[in-house]
Amino acid sequence: MKRLVTLALTLAAIAGCDTTVTKQEMETANYGPKPVNYQDEIRSYLKLRLTDPKDAIVEFRTEPKVLYQRGTPVRGEQYGWGVCVWVNDKNKQGAYNGFYPMSFILREEKIVHVNGGPDDSSIIGSKYAREQCERLGAPFKQ
Repeated sequence: MKRLVTLALTLAAIAGCDTTVTKQEMETANYGPKPVNYQDEIRSYLKLRLTDPKDAIVEFRTEPKVLYQRGTPVRGEQYGWGVCVWVNDKNKQGAYNGFYPMSFILREEKIVHVNGGPDDSSIIGSKYAREQCERLGAPFKQ
């Protein structure tokens, strides 16, 4: 019963999160210079977390674009250069699991936030990854 109540509260919190961003909020954030080595940085991150990083399929769906995500009760403010990546990793039996989206936010050539993926596969992480990929121009439809 406790799990059901916790799940209901989590879903209510997600539904009530207003992630609409104002122009003023976007203009006040310091994004820094556009990252150049973002693919290497993201691949290094994934290499430590994927089940089979050598054979995983990693598709960079967008170039870095300015991205601002307003803070909500379930996740803090995120801003920087956003990149959408679709990943298809193998499971422990050696079969591919299917693609899933991840969004990375970088500042000063370093990853500062990750949404979705092995370390953030919760409902919230997946929701943020899908929303941010869509805003970056790579909606995840599957």
